Amino acid sequence: MFISSQNSPPSFRDFTLVMPAVAVGNVGQLAVDLLVSTLNMSRVGFIHTDCLIPMAGNNPYSTCKEDAEELHAPAEVYMAAELKLAVLQIRAPIIQKNSKKFRQLLVSWIKASGFSRAVVLSSSHAYQRDDQQLKGTPLRYLATQSLLKGSADALKELGWREMERVLPYPGLADANAEPRLYIPGGGITKGLYTDSCAEDLPLAVLLLFCSEGDNIPDAFALVNHLNDWLHLLDSPSQKQNKWKIPTSWSLLFGSGIPPALF
Repeated sequence: MFISSQNSPPSFRDFTLVMPAVAVGNVGQLAVDLLVSTLNMSRVGFIHTDCLIPMAGNNPYSTCKEDAEELHAPAEVYMAAELKLAVLQIRAPIIQKNSKKFRQLLVSWIKASGFSRAVVLSSSHAYQRDDQQLKGTPLRYLATQSLLKGSADALKELGWREMERVLPYPGLADANAEPRLYIPGGGITKGLYTDSCAEDLPLAVLLLFCSEGDNIPDAFALVNHLNDWLHLLDSPSQKQNKWKIPTSWSLLFGSGIPPALF
């Protein structure tokens, strides 16, 4: 359920929604951080649900001492009205038994809000790729038929690679086996995509094969990939230098080593 933080609820009709999947390396969430921070997006509300682990924290995008102590929730919505762009940032893990319920909540909200399209930023375990997925770029995409009606030409011009379907047991010949969509480590990515196909929702998934560790370079790669399509920055040729890192990233790997240890 969306709760507005403004006196009058914002209108998202014909907006593009970008959201992360809580997946390996948290790449989607880091990429969304870059969007919110760089585009100076305004918080307009949050998603109230029991599907996420409860948490609260300080402002991850603070720019001065005065706004650093603002309280922030597990799932918040930001907006850049001039770009007709909305972002849902998810900061807490999804409770496993409520995964389907959370997907249904998102699909219902996207449809009720009138978004023109939704984009899920996700990731998948690099070590579980099959032979065909080892070739070329580690970036992949998926798109529902509803989204392809208006964006097929644009995606074709970009030359992106669609996420390959793989056999249930790679390497074992089985005439009856059909390739399937497999996104290990992708959280709700596959389920949300499947639900969106069933609901005729215009949704795309952009994902990156990666491993756990320092995933900041992966976040830049994913958000640059998104920018190639949506052109959110004015100067695409300098996009690598224009993304603004939020203040919360200074503690991405915790604080320094306590001197008392030595």
